Parts: sequence; structure tokens; C-alpha cells
Amino acid sequence: MSLRGSLRLSLRGFFPKQSVYYEIFRGVRNAISRERQIKGGSRAKKIELINEMNAGWKDLYDGL
Repeated sequence: MSLRGSLRLSLRGFFPKQSVYYEIFRGVRNAISRERQIKGGSRAKKIELINEMNAGWKDLYDGL
């Protein structure tokens, strides 16, 4: 299954059309910890993270 397909299946009720933000980690535990940190933050903080990395909100999928 492609990453795009797995993203679509992993988020119930939400079907992303673009990958606009990502982070790379060496270990799964670090990635899970960061994911929880991001999910616990406000929508405004999440938008700020995206804007810092990808101000144009371009689809980054092909670069993964």
C-alpha cells in the first residue's frame, strides 16, 4: 500500500488531499512522542508549524 493510501486509511473521517508537513525521526518512540505533542497543540500552532516549513502549502508527497 502506498503512503498516500495508508494516510487516507489512517485518519478516520478525514481524507487529506495533500501532504503539507512532515518530520523525520530516527526512532519510533521519538516520532510518537512528537505526534502526541503536535496533536495536543492548538490548530493555530499546527498552522504555524506548516507555515514555517511550507508557507505555500504545496504538496510535499513527491519529495518524501
